[in-house]
Amino acid sequence: MTNQIAIWLGLLLLGGAFLDFALFGPEHFVFLGKKFYAFLDWVAFWR
Repeated sequence: MTNQIAIWLGLLLLGGAFLDFALFGPEHFVFLGKKFYAFLDWVAFWR
């Protein structure tokens, strides 16, 4: 992955997070955080 691709991907993720916050409020971050933690637990199982 080149630096340019990494920068664009990071900007895309930050833009998506900002858009989610602007449209739906901060409570979605709690939901997404819980789902991400469960996903990390699932991925660690396969390690």
